Amino acid sequence: MTDEEILQLLYEETLTGNAPAVAGGVNDGLAQGMPPESMLFDALIPSLEEVGARFERGDYFVPEMLIAARAMQGALDILRPLLADNESAQIGTFLMGTVKGDVHDIGKNLCNIMLEGAGFNVIDLGVNVPPEKFIEQIEEHQPDVVGFSAFLTTTMPMFKANINALEKAGLRDRVIVMVGGAPVTQEYADAVGADGYAADASTAVRKAKELIELRREKVLV
Repeated sequence: MTDEEILQLLYEETLTGNAPAVAGGVNDGLAQGMPPESMLFDALIPSLEEVGARFERGDYFVPEMLIAARAMQGALDILRPLLADNESAQIGTFLMGTVKGDVHDIGKNLCNIMLEGAGFNVIDLGVNVPPEKFIEQIEEHQPDVVGFSAFLTTTMPMFKANINALEKAGLRDRVIVMVGGAPVTQEYADAVGADGYAADASTAVRKAKELIELRREKVLV
């Protein structure tokens, strides 16, 4: 197969969630010398972004998104060691968790896959994460971005509680805070003092990159 044919295969099979075909395509591409970044940015990420777009249009539902994400995860398992060796692939560290009182993680997990695929080092704290756990992990890992996820309107106030905990610990200015989840809006993110908000996984990647770049530009000024 040509490089273009492999990229097309990866795009289409990720879209349909055919994990064995995606893994096979990645291995075939590596065997013939294709750059890991090409398969990631020219096929896998665009395919998962299309999955997100179909979900927004109502053409795909959660099961289709999860199947596609699993296929993407299988490809990342193969590519991760190769990408880790490439310093240019490491955009920054993203610490992610679902807030205290909330055990939903589908959206968070999709974001994690997209972020990792885009070149972030992702640290996933899981679900029902209390403020003190976020503080402890921020001090340990020194992330560029911290993501708070909430699926329930009743747990959204934890965003503010977490940000208050960051301020009390003297960490607020050291990290970029992003929030997201089904009931979350830009207005709510602004109200609690978050730096960024993303309505979906692909937007989370783009927004995180923008915020990191803005912070680095300020440091250089």
